Amino acid sequence: MLITIRRHLAWKLFFSYLIVVVVGVIVLATAAELTIPSSFQRHMAAMGSMMGQMLGDATMGMDLDADLFSNFRAAVNEALFLAALVSVLAAIIVSVLFSRRIVAPVQEMMSISQRIAEGHYDERVNIPGRLRPSEMDELANLAVSFNQMASKLDRTESMRRQLIGDVAHELRTPLSTIKASMEGLIDGVLPAEVETYQQVHREADRMQRLVHDLQELSRVEAGVFEMEFRGVQIADLVEAARVRLELQFIEKGVDLEVAIPSNLPSISADENRMGQVLLNLIGNALQYTPPKAKVHISAAQVEHKMVVSIRDTGVGIPLEHLPHIFTRFYRVDKSRSRAGGGSGIGLTIAKHIVEAHEGHIWAESPGTGKGSTFSFTLPVMFE
Repeated sequence: MLITIRRHLAWKLFFSYLIVVVVGVIVLATAAELTIPSSFQRHMAAMGSMMGQMLGDATMGMDLDADLFSNFRAAVNEALFLAALVSVLAAIIVSVLFSRRIVAPVQEMMSISQRIAEGHYDERVNIPGRLRPSEMDELANLAVSFNQMASKLDRTESMRRQLIGDVAHELRTPLSTIKASMEGLIDGVLPAEVETYQQVHREADRMQRLVHDLQELSRVEAGVFEMEFRGVQIADLVEAARVRLELQFIEKGVDLEVAIPSNLPSISADENRMGQVLLNLIGNALQYTPPKAKVHISAAQVEHKMVVSIRDTGVGIPLEHLPHIFTRFYRVDKSRSRAGGGSGIGLTIAKHIVEAHEGHIWAESPGTGKGSTFSFTLPVMFE
């Protein structure tokens, strides 16, 4: 089927060139046929009268005009025929050369697309030469777009494989704990006490949170979650998050400071989604801040954006980890994060939600043991 498609494309290109030449020849012949009589009569009028006078016979002059016109038309038609023949031959040669030049890259793309469809996502189309964007023709641009599509498919497949591995890794620990606890209960090694069942319940709860976070992440990354934008005050959102986490801060002995001016303009946001972002960032700061330390929340208007920052004096983030901190399942300290019960995708969800609000989120840290700051921007509403 692929060979048939290639042949069809080559023949289509050939016939397209040939049709252009045939149409040109027909137009030329038609124009010549329409203009030959008037042109001939105009140029031969003077000669006809002069030759009639010289010959002294009007009838003979008319016959001579007819012969001259017939010979002239025959000569023109012969010239047109030879021109058309040469044009067709030239069209055949040019069409073959250009067809090969056009068909070869298309054939390569078709072959590589078949390879990609079979799962070989590392295949790429060769782009001849190193051309600047302004020097590339349509086929070169098509090859660039094709390679970009293949790269995105390759990254998507890599993310899919990584996600499967990460989920399997995250589920392995609670499942192993639950299985070991149940085996201990069956064998009588572990006592059938409340503490044992609570441990099993905690691990099951971790699995449930992970599944919920994965469902949320899939909706967020696919962009299929619904949001209801309306004007809200950032101070109200922060206050709602503070109230929900206040008891946890008191139990751990971490101070929570809020410094938000009262004259800030409103922002256009989904209240529930942005509340989710704040809960995630503030809870994350609490998790990695030791007792007797503090978490500081601030907000300020910078030009047409609202900048919200959550700064802590906790364990900090090594500089080499900052570019990857919003990657799903990425852990700066794997053992500590797992012990804390986090799914490893909360920051990824927060990043997608902020970007859905046409904002930007980033993390800063001077280094290990020096605390960290998570900031995000949101568009400001102007009345």
